[in-house]
Amino acid sequence: MTAAAIAIAPLAEPPDAVIAVPGSKSISNRVALLAALADGRSVLDGVLFSDDTRHMVTALRALGVSVESDEAAARLVIDGCGGRWPQREAALFVGNAGTAMRFLVAALCLGDGVYRIDGAPRMRQRPIQELVDALVPLGGDAVCERGSGAPPVVVRAHGLAGGRTTLDAARSSQFLSALLQVAPYAARDVEIALTGALVAAPYVDMTIAVMQHWGVAVARDGARAFRVRAGQRYRAQRYAVEPDASSAHYFWAAAALSGGRVRTPGLSRRALQGDVQFAALLERMGATVTWRADGIEVRGSGRLDGVTVDLNGFSDTAPTLAALAPFASGPVRIDNVAHLRLQESDRLAAVATELGRLGARVEERPDGLSIWPSALHGAAVETYDDHRIAMAFALVGLRVPGVTIKDPGCVAKTFPDYFARLEQLRR
Repeated sequence: MTAAAIAIAPLAEPPDAVIAVPGSKSISNRVALLAALADGRSVLDGVLFSDDTRHMVTALRALGVSVESDEAAARLVIDGCGGRWPQREAALFVGNAGTAMRFLVAALCLGDGVYRIDGAPRMRQRPIQELVDALVPLGGDAVCERGSGAPPVVVRAHGLAGGRTTLDAARSSQFLSALLQVAPYAARDVEIALTGALVAAPYVDMTIAVMQHWGVAVARDGARAFRVRAGQRYRAQRYAVEPDASSAHYFWAAAALSGGRVRTPGLSRRALQGDVQFAALLERMGATVTWRADGIEVRGSGRLDGVTVDLNGFSDTAPTLAALAPFASGPVRIDNVAHLRLQESDRLAAVATELGRLGARVEERPDGLSIWPSALHGAAVETYDDHRIAMAFALVGLRVPGVTIKDPGCVAKTFPDYFARLEQLRR
């Protein structure tokens, strides 16, 4: 049973710490799927073990894939199925794991049978119709069971024929990543043309880079068209998952907020994850960032400058920037993140509400937030069962007395021991 709330005590002095973070959730769920589709045995090291990745592993096992887990060693050993699921029928549940839901809906089409995939109540509100529609021209047979454009989804699978399809990825880049990852196993080449804007494009870059590492090439025409040649196969291998930049960025923010120094090992400018851009954003705001080959170090200057920024490419950091914003010397404007309303919570509404609860002046816009320098006070922060709201607003408590975070256990979705690692800033 998790605690109803956790109190965050202000830092007595600026931290000087090295904080290791677990493996990338986004990469862990991608390579787990690729390993399951590959021929032969793969060993995945540095894997994140959290609610999202456990849902993926549980689903793969339900589909007949052998998966050995060693959480102490952060390792998965997966015997791939060669692109065809051993089980011909399965009922899958993936909680609120967007990567697992979107990736598996496409991957289930490679099977031969009937599958149903469902999620938590919030997942039943999150969109998937665009992906379902894009699968049909490729030979997929998937339907949203309730006609709502959201899960649960029923897949009547008989393999993918391939061919050409169009996709609207304006609400989630995961739709495109899902199609790309299964495309090599279609009978014919797969061509995907985007019909609108692509949100969170760095995650698609990540997908393509991981696929290439696993032996599959993707041809692309900028961010508008993609082609995957049929007959390619993922190569079973040993793969090391890099640390999670989405987790590390909270500690970079803590350094900038407190005037301290924090280094996170294992990440660099060359990381696959777009969220490393948050360190560069902190540089714009006045922090000093040292980019090493084996880690990223952020040192706060004692001052945070206001900034206007398009966070579309690394929008998971938006709640964190919003939490820092009241401490800045000028306004902070966050633009082009309307898709945050469709994630674990309506993050724009949640952030605006909780900043207001703490005493901040904030304006919620359809696609972003504007936040002004404000004198904050303590309050009990609602987290909306959203891990990123909990982790971001905990940072406020490092400066402001009386901040408590409700339902802190929601961080188990991606970072189960976040609050323990946050305490390492005090040592």
